[in-house]
Amino acid sequence: MDDKRFLLSLVSEGEHHQQDFKYRVDDACKLAKSVSAFANTDGGRLLIGVRDDGHLSGVRSEEEIHMMHQAAYKYCQPEASIKFDTYHAEGRTIVMATVPPSDKKPICAQDEEGRMRAYIRINDENIVASPVLFAFWRESQKPQGALITYDEDVRKLLDVMQGQQTLNQIVRRAKLPRYKVITLLAHLLRFGTVKWEYLGQQFLFSLV
Repeated sequence: MDDKRFLLSLVSEGEHHQQDFKYRVDDACKLAKSVSAFANTDGGRLLIGVRDDGHLSGVRSEEEIHMMHQAAYKYCQPEASIKFDTYHAEGRTIVMATVPPSDKKPICAQDEEGRMRAYIRINDENIVASPVLFAFWRESQKPQGALITYDEDVRKLLDVMQGQQTLNQIVRRAKLPRYKVITLLAHLLRFGTVKWEYLGQQFLFSLV
């Protein structure tokens, strides 16, 4: 299969959970968000030089390729693993950046204000990760350790978890400090007692 047919076969899939189109790269921070989201989720590929409608417009300059490298190696912490492949079709250059899922989550990306944020990929969007997921990733980097202790704080938390709720709703109903609820939810996620879902532009948590 030649480059054009290969690219068109990918483009025909549209943007989805593991594929994103970038018409051009003029801001390494924006590109870093996609790198972070793929690395923190199931991996994916960026087709750079492809418009949202799937038109192959091509990469315009070496500067864009330089920005792609900056996105992975300068604007992501820790550095994300990323592989660049170049394809040629219709006299244009398309760059495919492949990002595997990271084993060092969370991979954070620097935003326009200089803040480091972790993103996840949901459908065809890059979403800022919930603080609970951030804590869960950090927790998952540690040895498994002992089971969670069923103390008074855990009891309060479990008592109020009826149905799906946002983090803020759980904090209000459990009457526990926000940091404590985040830590406990992260522990319970790790042990499979709690699950999360992203609905209506918000993270919802519930008992398994």
